[in-house]
Amino acid sequence: MREILSDLVAEEQSLDQFLQKINPRDWRKTKVWHGWTVQQVVSHLASIEEYAYNALAEGGSRLAEVQDYGSVDALNEAALLPGQDMRPQDVIEWWRGARAKVVEELSKLKPSDRVPWFHGEMSAQSFATARLMENWAHGLDVYEAVKAEPEDTPRLRHIAWLGWKSLPHAFAEAGIDYPEPIHVVLMGPQYSKWSFGPEDSPNVIKGQAGEWCRLAVGRMNPEDATTLRTEGELAKLALEHVRAHL
Repeated sequence: MREILSDLVAEEQSLDQFLQKINPRDWRKTKVWHGWTVQQVVSHLASIEEYAYNALAEGGSRLAEVQDYGSVDALNEAALLPGQDMRPQDVIEWWRGARAKVVEELSKLKPSDRVPWFHGEMSAQSFATARLMENWAHGLDVYEAVKAEPEDTPRLRHIAWLGWKSLPHAFAEAGIDYPEPIHVVLMGPQYSKWSFGPEDSPNVIKGQAGEWCRLAVGRMNPEDATTLRTEGELAKLALEHVRAHL
């Protein structure tokens, strides 16, 4: 758990530092993912960390709230409300406090320990990786809102793995059979090479990790992923349906 938690904290701190550079007047202006402003994106991150803490430390008693709202999307919209009237710095402090409690609880667990979540249990390792993934994905939204370009880091390896690991779930959500694992070979930052899945698979995806990860978090369309190449029909379908978020 030490490596994933170290990278999770680094990813959170990186976004935190970037937020300090944004003029507070711009927090409520440009809308990006789901029509959210920067203020709403950070409010979401803070709110979802509170649910994550509840899942880790309190048995997930709050997860049933999704039934009151009818869907996770509706719950997410309602969870933005506490941050609506806060000052930007207060929203950041809310997020800092919530995320610190999550990291502390995760540090007590083994990678294989089970954690309840909205769509069922996850391993502690996958749960921590999902926290990093969500932070990175919404970080992309913040950068887009202020017309800045984020720098990909080796921490993308965790998100790339989660995208591959989640393929059976992604195919199931799309109503498509996933008969065998796909082999995914990616070029990451600093010329690193990441490989997931059996090397003898007839279905292969190769290309830049940044594009694969953006596909996995719904921040890129398959037709815009120009570096990704596929072998096999299952691999082609994977580019259309990959989703690291549950």
